[in-house]
Amino acid sequence: MTNYQFPEGFLWGGATAANQVEGAYLEDGKGMNLADVMPGGKVRLNVISKPGFDFKIDTEKYTTYPNHEAIDFYHRYADDIALFAELRFKTYRMSIAWSRIFPKGDELEPNEEGLAFYDRVFDECLKHGIEPVVTISHYEMPLYLITEYGGWRNRKVISFFERYAITLFNRYKDKVKYWLTFNEINGATHLPIMSLGFSPATEDVRLQESFQGLHHQFVASSLAVKACHEIIPGSQIGCMLIYMPVYAYDCNPQNVLHAMKEEQIFNYICGDVHVRGEYPAFSKRFFKENDINIKMEDGDLETLKQYPVDFISLSYYMSRTEKKELTEEEKASGNLIAGVKNPHLKASDWGWEIDPTGLRIGLNQLYDRYRVPLFVVENGLGAYDTVEEDGSINDDYRINYLREHIKAMGEAIEDGVELIGYTAWGCIDLVSMSTGEMSKRYGLIYVDKQDDGSGTLERKKKKSFYWYQNVIATNGKELE
Repeated sequence: MTNYQFPEGFLWGGATAANQVEGAYLEDGKGMNLADVMPGGKVRLNVISKPGFDFKIDTEKYTTYPNHEAIDFYHRYADDIALFAELRFKTYRMSIAWSRIFPKGDELEPNEEGLAFYDRVFDECLKHGIEPVVTISHYEMPLYLITEYGGWRNRKVISFFERYAITLFNRYKDKVKYWLTFNEINGATHLPIMSLGFSPATEDVRLQESFQGLHHQFVASSLAVKACHEIIPGSQIGCMLIYMPVYAYDCNPQNVLHAMKEEQIFNYICGDVHVRGEYPAFSKRFFKENDINIKMEDGDLETLKQYPVDFISLSYYMSRTEKKELTEEEKASGNLIAGVKNPHLKASDWGWEIDPTGLRIGLNQLYDRYRVPLFVVENGLGAYDTVEEDGSINDDYRINYLREHIKAMGEAIEDGVELIGYTAWGCIDLVSMSTGEMSKRYGLIYVDKQDDGSGTLERKKKKSFYWYQNVIATNGKELE
């Protein structure tokens, strides 16, 4: 037994993204999107992390596109949501595929079949007492907006996104209270292909193009906040950050200063614009030193100031350790952003360093800086799972991971942090965003789908399913 006091009404649940679970990539009027042209396997990480990716599908060069079928949530949503209800979910954080609603992205009228699909999904959630938390854009920009407009480089995309968001708010105003604008928005400078829908031609232009695209997203987010509050009284709309506390490798002041700057740029520029409604003071020097010149229109800064988000949601998978000068051997190559290996931390099967205390640190940092409610909407362990002869999946390693991170949240709440919910990432196995693999499994529910596309898509409950079910039933009081 623990003594953690999670708030009454705490939003326990799970999280997925449309492009990683739905499949049905060309059904019922859906247009092609970014995820539909991402190859499978570890080649994907090389594609999304290097400049110059060609968005045309190359069936000779790449043989598998796992997002095309994913886990077929599109046809199996009712059964999957019934499993979420059995888990006692209070909430389900999901996303809407932009190209299901506007297949090309720039149409004036939405696709009714796409809207109707999400009506059915939300109705199924509400039937089971599950509150939907909906991400408007989660790594699935319509492909036409990428190939014809250049993605978020182009300011015209702001109005397309605003039309899309307003369409969602009007359609689902009686079904969805919680909204998120852009998934992991601060990851754009490192992986612009996923966040911004373009691949810089060269590394030299990455920062300039990324921050210009981010500015367009900031304006679009503020306009979405404005529309959401006007259309859905009592709604809550937040931003979503990938949060990584940054540690200095040692007490060398140069390393401490370097870590501080890295944390400012990665963790706080996007947070400051979304919550405080303005670019932070330190960004001026950073932009100057990196030849970043953001083109703004009259009224942009006023829009950002007038329509800040209501809360911050975040993903947390790891911390970062930084050293001003490091050798290739010192790099923590498995981490999303390398940094230096932390000698005090173990790593997952994919090399992601595991740091539950970092979650407590990060929640304190965010709440101290912004004083708005926080919501952990992604946290989980990608690991190889083995199905035993009797059909059981004994994922004690995942239970241990989740337990320690939930304890860290409990400690943060005791520290005074206002935390409103927790949704475990990949509550059901899904296609990995970074590697395009099924073998990198996060779920509490196993899906029989393999990296080569084979499998029956049968669902099985893992040991962690029953453990998390009990955590929710006791509101976090029983974690052992």
